Amino acid sequence: MQTLRQDIAYALRQMRLSPVFTLTAMLTLALGIGATTAIFSLINTVMLKSLPVVDPNSLYRIGDGMDCCVEGGPQDNWSMFSYSFYQVMQKNTPEFEQLAAFQAGGGGVSVRRGEADRASKPLRSEFVSGNYFSTFGVGAFAGRTLTGTDDQPSSAPAAMLSYRAWQQEYGSDPSVVGSTFILDGHPFTIVGISPPGFFGETLRSDPPELWLPLNQEPLFRGTSTVLHRFQAWLRVIGRAKPGVSVAPVGPRMTALLRQWLVQDAGLPAEWMGAIKQQLPKQQVHVVPAGAGVGEMKSNYADSLHILLGVCSLVLLIACANIANLLLARGASRRSQTSVRLALGASRKRLVQQSLTESVVLSVLGGLAGLVVAYAGVKAIVAMAFRGAHFVPIAATPSLPVLGFAFLLSLVTGALFGIAPAWLATHADPVEALRGANRSTRDHASWSQKTLVVVQATLSVVLLSGAGLLTRSLNNLQHQNFGYETDHRVTLNLTAPFASYPKPKLDAEYRELQERLQAIPGVQRAALAGYTPLTDNWGEMVIRQGHGVPNMNDDIGSSWDHVGSGYLETLGQQMVRGRSINEDDTATSQKVAVVDETFVKRFFKPGEDPIGQYFGLDLPQYSSTYQIVGVVKNAKYRDPASTDPPSPIFFVPLAQRVQYDNSTMQMVEDMTHQIEGAVLQIHGSMEGLEPQVRRALSDIDPNFTLLSMQTLQDQVDGRFDQQRVVAQMTGLFGILALVLAAIGLYGVTAYSVAKRTSEIGVRMALGANRASVIRLVLRGAFLQIVIGLGIGIPASVGCAHLIASQLYQVKGWDPLVLGGSIVTLGLCALVASIIPAQRAASINPVQALRMD
Repeated sequence: MQTLRQDIAYALRQMRLSPVFTLTAMLTLALGIGATTAIFSLINTVMLKSLPVVDPNSLYRIGDGMDCCVEGGPQDNWSMFSYSFYQVMQKNTPEFEQLAAFQAGGGGVSVRRGEADRASKPLRSEFVSGNYFSTFGVGAFAGRTLTGTDDQPSSAPAAMLSYRAWQQEYGSDPSVVGSTFILDGHPFTIVGISPPGFFGETLRSDPPELWLPLNQEPLFRGTSTVLHRFQAWLRVIGRAKPGVSVAPVGPRMTALLRQWLVQDAGLPAEWMGAIKQQLPKQQVHVVPAGAGVGEMKSNYADSLHILLGVCSLVLLIACANIANLLLARGASRRSQTSVRLALGASRKRLVQQSLTESVVLSVLGGLAGLVVAYAGVKAIVAMAFRGAHFVPIAATPSLPVLGFAFLLSLVTGALFGIAPAWLATHADPVEALRGANRSTRDHASWSQKTLVVVQATLSVVLLSGAGLLTRSLNNLQHQNFGYETDHRVTLNLTAPFASYPKPKLDAEYRELQERLQAIPGVQRAALAGYTPLTDNWGEMVIRQGHGVPNMNDDIGSSWDHVGSGYLETLGQQMVRGRSINEDDTATSQKVAVVDETFVKRFFKPGEDPIGQYFGLDLPQYSSTYQIVGVVKNAKYRDPASTDPPSPIFFVPLAQRVQYDNSTMQMVEDMTHQIEGAVLQIHGSMEGLEPQVRRALSDIDPNFTLLSMQTLQDQVDGRFDQQRVVAQMTGLFGILALVLAAIGLYGVTAYSVAKRTSEIGVRMALGANRASVIRLVLRGAFLQIVIGLGIGIPASVGCAHLIASQLYQVKGWDPLVLGGSIVTLGLCALVASIIPAQRAASINPVQALRMD
């Protein structure tokens, strides 16, 4: 221990004596270690961190994945369930102490505090089972949690408020607990405040601010309720009993699901033949849920892995750079080391001392890196979730992150310190004492050159990767979306109350569209159930006279209720026929406008869709809509997908369909709950939002504007993840290039200093300045050429690894790779030309005297 303290004290003295070297090394390490620690911090939070609940290891999710049946029909791998099947699960899972259900995705409600509060606020909500909080072992910060008693049809309406909403929206007022809040027009009692740090079972941006009992869902949705219907809208997590295996649960739930689909789901008889054919495919999996529902993990895992790989390459380049600095300093200390060896110092002792110095330097760099990591996490989260109001990801390093940073510092110190330490202690004392310029062997020089080759190799890999990702992002942003994004503004509204009579709702829709269009600066305005790139509805399409389709085929389509002039407002071009207009009234023929993919999926080549009829789900409704127009394809769901757009059709908001089937009527009523609008404006958005809010409140004070943004911003928001990866990779590529250039400069300058006598002799024998410059540049570029020889195939290999993240970009892109090579070559030229010019300026007489 005494020896270690002495070595640390000696290392600190040496660093104090070389402040430029110390600051350079610490800054380089801080960037490398800090960037890697920042990405690990995000990975720890998004992919590894458990929920802040009691014993998260005993939590399991029934169901796996994020997707549901967007276009209608059962899915093979079930991730969501209906309320009725959740009740089946509760009765047939003795392995679990409790089984909680919660709404997938959540929603929004209009909130007023008491009847006297005229201004409503939009709060994000989530329906949960009464045992939700007890299943997770989460208590209340104030008041109490929701219980099973609250989740009964006859129970008094109760809700639980999140700690953050209590702070941000209500100033931590303790009287909130027990107060009556008006939620979508219905009085609810706030029974408790959730504990700080608990944001629900799913890590996501803008988490729930209100938790509501499942059995209160009909109060909000009225006839559109899905509580007792086939609709799959709930995810399920349970707490296993101690010492009990959950392995049998999956097969048992799979068998019960198949039985339930046929006997108890209440599916139409017309579907039964196709459903029975699909039964063998229906599966229910049970997966660990200590980290909750992995929504962010599913969405961001690939990007985080890419960034971690990029940061690791930058860290390796930083280590190579520091190793080069230490090798150069070791060479300058060679005489001192030789004297110590001659006086009896052991090589082991000198290696230990040298390694201690490098580890101390690395630990100090790691401490500085924590500052970089803190700022890095905040910056990445801000860029990746630009449109979010709140993201529950803390930038403050946690204990696992601190441990990772410390371990990384130790490994880094050993990595870049071992080679210089070993080489310094294996110098020949006699030869080293002769003087640096008379040495006949120089192992350090070869080691330095090898490190430069490594830096050049990694630099071209990073530059190529950054180029591919940037080109992919550019392709995403400038593709043809099928609609205009310039001068378009989208509104996101809270859904109207389900208790409103249909005539009142229809009248308010008409007035709202007229009021929005009358706002100064608004050229056109149209309402819609949803706007592009937001959640949408999907159902099974049945053409008139074609019977029930085969469910093994693609039979679904998205659809949207829209106001007159919606397609023109959005800028979607008609291919044939007409758009939806003011002539499509409640009493006129039910019509639809379909897109090109719809035509391709449901009609034969050459078949004219205009005038044809179709309906949804059941044969008796196959003549509901008459097709009056075909519109060009547009990307309404995933603009990053290379697959053709999913089919979609548009029906007039003014027209309602009356169904005999209660489920179909529920879907029809629910899709009339308008939550969006599009405005086409003349100039900027400045001053527009207050006028929109005034129009909403004048028509109905319960209409609430959740968000307002340009359509371009809405589109750009879908590429935030790709933008962060491209920008961070580009930034690290530039950093790697600078470090490689510094390393090459250092090695070239060191080589020139070592060869001063040789260069003097050459110049004395007649060599001119140009030949000396060529000599130095040839030596420098030999290292770069070797690095490129390794880096080019490595770049192609890495491009294939990130191919899933690229949009319309091939892994082998000669333009990107060529640009990376030229950029590295120019930096190498700048880094080596200065030592070359210095070599050409050597005075032969002075150089020969040095010997």
